[in-house]
Amino acid sequence: MNIALAAPRSTASAPPPAPPRPHLRGITAETVFVGRSLRHSLRDGESLLMAILLPVVLMLMFTWVFGGAIDPSGAYVDYVVPGIILICAGFGASSTAVYVANDMRTGIIDRFRTMPLRASAVLTGHVVASVLRNLIATAIVIGVGVLVGFRPAATVGEWLALTGLIALYILAITYLFAAIGLAAGSPEAANGYGFILLFLPYLSSAFVPVASMPAWLQPVAANQPITPIVETIRGLLTDTPVQDEAWWAIGWCVAILVVAVAWGSWLFRRKAGRR
Repeated sequence: MNIALAAPRSTASAPPPAPPRPHLRGITAETVFVGRSLRHSLRDGESLLMAILLPVVLMLMFTWVFGGAIDPSGAYVDYVVPGIILICAGFGASSTAVYVANDMRTGIIDRFRTMPLRASAVLTGHVVASVLRNLIATAIVIGVGVLVGFRPAATVGEWLALTGLIALYILAITYLFAAIGLAAGSPEAANGYGFILLFLPYLSSAFVPVASMPAWLQPVAANQPITPIVETIRGLLTDTPVQDEAWWAIGWCVAILVVAVAWGSWLFRRKAGRR
């Protein structure tokens, strides 16, 4: 009687799993994405130009059209330039929301996740590039202000303090716009949501003293973040005492930055993910 012999089982072992892909060390990924965002800014020259032209046009309008009625002495330009600086920062930072929302919509974040880098470096690249763009735009706005009669009296130390405060404000507002870009469903929605924040300087002491506003509006204008920031910038530029406004300005910037970073990180992990 023939007995069929069972075929021997293969003793070949399964192939070993592929080793995990190493991540880039240090800030290499962030540096790469900062360069990427700066190149996008140069290619999107219209947005960069408008972020500079709109504040300049506002400054010329408030100085030459409304300035004579507000301050007949002609010194209104010294009052309005600090507010225009914050307007310029807002316009420049608002484009970050659109850029981030566009990256989320196109799915390029998922492609970056397959590479040996931290996907969150994309967000950092957008923010750092925006800060650099805005500092350059702010310098241009101040230069134009000097051409139309602005005469700052700041000392070297006050200029350094002014630069630090403006950079901190730009960093905070840019991270906030980046988080808005993550939360928005489309670049168009991100642009609309961010535009609401651009009205805050108009409800502060950026263009007129708080005391000149209606009584019901004064508490709102006096206690919102922009007022102590603009008063500190004005005091540093004109070499006048800033008293406690400087601490309130720094505190508001830090608070906005902490909330924006926490919100943005949560949204990024939820939508992109993940790491």
